[in-house]
Amino acid sequence: MRLGVDFGGTKLEAAVISSDGQIACRERIATPTDYGAAIQAVGHLIRSTAEKGGISRQLCRVGVGIPGSQSPVTGLIRNANSTFLNGRPFALDLQAATGLDVRVANDANCFALSEAVDGAGAGHPSVFGLILGTGCGGGVVIDGRLVEGVGLVAGELGHTPLPWQRANEWPGPLCWCGRHGCLETWVSGPAVERHFLADHGHRLSL
Repeated sequence: MRLGVDFGGTKLEAAVISSDGQIACRERIATPTDYGAAIQAVGHLIRSTAEKGGISRQLCRVGVGIPGSQSPVTGLIRNANSTFLNGRPFALDLQAATGLDVRVANDANCFALSEAVDGAGAGHPSVFGLILGTGCGGGVVIDGRLVEGVGLVAGELGHTPLPWQRANEWPGPLCWCGRHGCLETWVSGPAVERHFLADHGHRLSL
């Protein structure tokens, strides 16, 4: 049994998965807006789903996918669109809060590797996974192995500029990273909603 947490820009979701890949239980809550509350919320999800899934806390192994990555030098989070995570020792703080061995990884890398192993990319020599959610992220898997690069940001394209911008698109929307025209400001969920509202005068109804 494994316990995984998806730390998204708008929601946190935890799931307990059995050895045959079946979801034993899952729970979702809204993502808090500050760091302390986020630590408490993730800790609550871990404890709650472990109990519901029948996992002994002493044997519980936890993985958390986040919108960003740990610096290989400092261990601190960087490049997260949930900006309150940046500059924080998120994995260490979660371990302290839960008393468990918690591993943190980039969510797009987790997604790409999962699809390459037993999902849509299974059996293919190279797989690129793209996440379009609150942000925009990517992961690359070659011959079944995740390619992270020296800085652990290989495959990340959310903060590259929109290519071939027209004159009326320059310099592009301001991104949370401080630059203009990042791909994330055009293709993420909030960006699509913003552009639709600007073009049509009302929000998109699904």
